[in-house]
Parts: sequence; structure tokens; C-alpha cells
Amino acid sequence: MHSLLVSLCTLGGALAARPFLNEPDTGFDAYFADLPAGELPPLDKLVGLPDFDAAARRHLSTVNYTYYRNGAAGEWSYRNNLESFSRYAIRPRTMVDITNIESTLPTTILGHNFSAPFFISPCARGGYGHVDGEKGLVEGAAAGDVLYMPAIYASLTMEEISGFKTDNQVTFQQVYLDSNDTTTQQIFDRAKTTNSKAIVFTIDSAADGNRHRAARYGVTSADSAYSLITWDLYDHLRTMTDLPIILKGIQTVEDAQEAVRHGAPAIYLSNHGGRQIDGSRSSLEVAIEIHKKAPEVFSQLEVYADGGVRGGADVVKLLALGVKAVGLGRPFMYANVYGTEGVSRAIELLKHEIAIDAANAGIADLKKIDPSIIDWTPNWALA
Repeated sequence: MHSLLVSLCTLGGALAARPFLNEPDTGFDAYFADLPAGELPPLDKLVGLPDFDAAARRHLSTVNYTYYRNGAAGEWSYRNNLESFSRYAIRPRTMVDITNIESTLPTTILGHNFSAPFFISPCARGGYGHVDGEKGLVEGAAAGDVLYMPAIYASLTMEEISGFKTDNQVTFQQVYLDSNDTTTQQIFDRAKTTNSKAIVFTIDSAADGNRHRAARYGVTSADSAYSLITWDLYDHLRTMTDLPIILKGIQTVEDAQEAVRHGAPAIYLSNHGGRQIDGSRSSLEVAIEIHKKAPEVFSQLEVYADGGVRGGADVVKLLALGVKAVGLGRPFMYANVYGTEGVSRAIELLKHEIAIDAANAGIADLKKIDPSIIDWTPNWALA
């Protein structure tokens, strides 16, 4: 017992002393050491999604970068979103024919076809990263044939964003809603007119986010009011539009089961990028809880998830649990600093990583991942 206590104390001390890495050290700073301050590195020299974060931090004003980067309070949830993936180790299988793995990348989201099982999550204020606002996100999504979910508080209006869409491009519109039917109906009508194919209703923001870093620089939440968000309201909202309404911000197995009971077509696991309440779990942890306690949920509706995803292996872990498609927000906002070309490159980098990471794990088909490919016992020494 004494030796166990000593080991636990030693581990606790090591974890407490370990510094948090906003992005892994893969040689970015050394490689670009001679780049003038504020200058963007050449796009073709960026090798992974974390590079876009580092590039944006060099280039953007502190205020603009802070708007994208900030989290709630002490930012434990922000850090946990990133670090939770490393607690669950991959158990690679060998001697498997993985040569057709790229052909299994395409998927459907609410019946719409896309080239990969990930999408661009709704994030506000694209104009903080690029003078053209969300233009690069719309066009990059079209070029890469992935789903884009514009935010209601985007720098561009719904109508302006729609103007950059290609023919037949599918987008889902994110919204904040409350009990004001007049305003809600106007939002629904605009979404329908601009050819959005679904509503993404953010339900994890009933109150203002407690964002210390953002408050320091004057870039706090765009929606700071208390909002009435209940299951009765959701039932009522579904009578106001024929567009499917996805619930974004599910954070417990109980709410996932409640969404099934209320006929939701899809749920979206998210803690708002760790920006609302510090201490909330990552979507990976919530997906694990659902998989353990109510695995049937994954077959009763579509499940999406975002938060802390920075590489192909992260996507694979969520897909292994039954998540249908994985969202990324900050990485694409950072990529948008380069405009359309940056978003397109980020999409292609992630597609390649998903394919090769799945192949190296011995996964032959991304739609038929055996959950046992991951050791779901958390190893806190790895995080």
C-alpha cells in the first residue's frame, strides 16, 4: 500500500509540473526562426493542423487571436479537450488489407454526401482572421467537398455566405434561439431562403461564458443573455420549420437519451470549445460514456462531436465509438487566415492523416471500426 501511495504521489507531482502544450513541438519555431515577425509561413510548408494555430498566433493581432483561442475561466476544459485524446491508446492490428482505406473516407451526414467524415464547425467572426470573413471557409469546404456550418454570428450575413456557395453545396446553419417566436421564425425563414439544409441549435449556452482571457482583451461572448432552452421549447421549434434541427452541446448520456425520446434527427457532442463552463468534459469523454451506458444511441440518431481534434488519430478514436462525423472549429479558423487556399490545404492534410492513421491502426474500413482498436482505459500518464 505504501509503495502504491508513493507511486500515485510521484505521478501526481509529475502531472502537476508538466507544462501544457497548446500545440506539440514538432520543430515549427526552429524551422521558421528566420521568418520576420508577423509574416505568415509559406502555406506549403505547413505540415499539420497545429501549424495553422502557430502561424495564426504569429500573424494576427493579440486581440483577434485571443477571440479564437480563449476558453472559460482557467481554461482546464480547453486544455482537456486537447489532451483527452492522448489518454486512450491505439491498439494497432497488423496483417490487415488496408489498401482501400481511402475509398472508405466518404460519408453521409443527414443523407447528404461528403468526401470525408469531418466538417467545419460553426465559429463566429471569420473577419477576425481574414478580411474576406467566412468566404474562405465556404469556398474551401466546397473545394474539399466537406460540410460547413456557418455561425449565426459570422462576420458575413447568411445571405452573403450563401452568395459564395457553389451550386448544390450543402451547408447547415448554426443558430442561437429562445422563446421569441417572431425572431426565431425570421431566422428559420432566412436559413431556408439561403438554402441551408439543417438547423444547428446551440443549447450549451444558456448563460454567458465565463471567459477570463477574452474579457481581458474585450472579446467576450457574442451572446451574453440568459436564454430559456428546454425540451418543451425544442418540441415547439420543430413545429416552426421543416428543416431538421440538430442539438449542439449535448454533454451527458442522459441528454443524449432524452434527444432520442424527443425525436431529434442528430445530436452534436460539444462543450463549446471549452468556452462556456470550465470543468466540463471533452466530447471524447462524453462519447465514451454513451458507448458504455447507452450504445444504442449511436444507431437511433446521428451523433457528431467536436472539441480538441487536431489530427487523424483523434478523428479515428471518435469514429470508433460510433460518432458519424467529427467537427473542427479553431483549426479551420486559423487556416482561414490564409483564405480559401489555407482552408483547402487543412482539409487535404486531415483527409490524408485520417487515411494513414487508420491504415497504420489496421483499420480496413472507416465505417466498420472495431472499438477494441482503442484501449478505453484512460492512462493519465499519457496526458
